[in-house]
Amino acid sequence: MAKKSLIAKCNQDKAVATKERAAGKAVTNSTRLYNRCHLCGKVRGYMRRFGVCRICFRELAREGKIAGVTKSSW
Repeated sequence: MAKKSLIAKCNQDKAVATKERAAGKAVTNSTRLYNRCHLCGKVRGYMRRFGVCRICFRELAREGKIAGVTKSSW
């Protein structure tokens, strides 16, 4: 689990980067910005389309909370 402070810092850095982009400035240290899971804060295994990591995605899909995703079986 990521610490809440890391998640808050990441969100703050993304907000600053978006403001700089809107103002036409070059984003400083853009490689340090990470996509984090909105539920648990994981960096790795992040699924951009859904905004969560692979583990949270699997749990939400199994519970039927993600529309259009079904468990495949054959």
